[in-house]
Amino acid sequence: MRKKSLVLLTVLAILLISCGNNSDPKLANDTLFKAQELFPESPRPEGQKDVIELTCDPIDTIRIGFIGLGMRGSGAVKRYTFIENIKIIALCDVVPENVEKSQQVLREKGFPVADTYTGTDDWKKICERDDIDLIYVCTHWDLHTPIAVYAMEHGKHVATEVPAALTIEECWQLVNTAEKTRKHCMQLENCNYDFFEIATLNMAQQGLFGEIVHCEGAYIHDLRFLNFDENGYWNMWRLKHLEKTDGNTYPTHGLGPICHIMNIHRGDKMNYIVSMSSDQFGMTIYAKEKFGEDSDYAKRDYKKGDINTSFIRTEKGKTIMLQHDVTSPRPYSRLHIISGTKGFAQKYPQKGIALEPNAHHFLSNNKLDSLLKDYTHPIVKDIEEKAKEVGGHGGMDFIMDYRLIYCLRNGLPLDQDVYDAAEWSAIIELSRRSVENQSMPIKIPDFTRGAWQKVNKVTYFKK
Repeated sequence: MRKKSLVLLTVLAILLISCGNNSDPKLANDTLFKAQELFPESPRPEGQKDVIELTCDPIDTIRIGFIGLGMRGSGAVKRYTFIENIKIIALCDVVPENVEKSQQVLREKGFPVADTYTGTDDWKKICERDDIDLIYVCTHWDLHTPIAVYAMEHGKHVATEVPAALTIEECWQLVNTAEKTRKHCMQLENCNYDFFEIATLNMAQQGLFGEIVHCEGAYIHDLRFLNFDENGYWNMWRLKHLEKTDGNTYPTHGLGPICHIMNIHRGDKMNYIVSMSSDQFGMTIYAKEKFGEDSDYAKRDYKKGDINTSFIRTEKGKTIMLQHDVTSPRPYSRLHIISGTKGFAQKYPQKGIALEPNAHHFLSNNKLDSLLKDYTHPIVKDIEEKAKEVGGHGGMDFIMDYRLIYCLRNGLPLDQDVYDAAEWSAIIELSRRSVENQSMPIKIPDFTRGAWQKVNKVTYFKK
């Protein structure tokens, strides 16, 4: 009798969920638990080919135009003064003071003065120049895809800050433009070059963890002060995104490193996502305490739930857990958890690695340090000390920039390609759609259109 009751309750629960109000009629009419295909993959346009491990002609001296010189862009300009075989041709920002600050950095480092642009649409002029090889984009999120697409259409390679796109449509724009123009489009995911993360990539590729079964990533970073600071993000653009969008709005820092460890679109692919958000509490509470109960900030409707958790399943049966939280008083974390059949690693809250036959306990600090040294990634060995000296989140920003120029100069495939940019950025809209529809599973488009089976692992190429 008890067994029958449990069966009846289960059936009733399924019926209640399937009859629940969904904001999207297409979802409501589809079968429960089936990954809903809201974003069907269009055939590859005639004449286009995939850009898996794309190579382009080597460029001896890379001529660069920087667009966006706020917190990220100004730091990038400074880092590039430590990289050889580059020329900084143009600097662009709608805030003239930002342009002048970066120009002053060039003067102090003995670089020639760059051409400057401060008009709202001046980024187009830079992309149209014939004396620039690489467009480096550090604007607010909304301009990342438009600039990247325009740059590639005008014969430029492009490197864009994260996220590279905000919608599935924009993701396809990046992919199709890169395939059509045969130009590199790299998302500047610096966390892939964190010393611990890239060491665990090397460990995974050498089989230390056995078969990778599950990974976790996150962006947990209390940004309330910056979001409400009028001198923080230009025109308070990040706060505006919290007002209009739920889901995981900033997925790439946690997702990028584990996607490379799991060989996503190089032998495996992400199939579908299930996402859930808490309600919004922290922004309103913070606004009331900081600005008063009757303030404009306290009365605004923030759609972004405090904590979003998403689950992803891959074609080969692996799983990913991804979190996002920028409104809670929590210590910073990207999680970075790798779970395999022979070992485990995590970076937060405690850096540690556990291996069989004693995987119930983390290795001692001495053994951990020794292991990390032994598994230093080959691309890091030559520049580790310089990266730590130059800095940028401990050096990972410099490694990212150095690798971009190294690959362009040597005609090698970039470490991150346009499919990485599309897949990781797609989580923004996919998670939102799942949250809006009672955490229904949503199919993740295959931006490679089948080409993910051409290679079987991520390779950071080196001559």
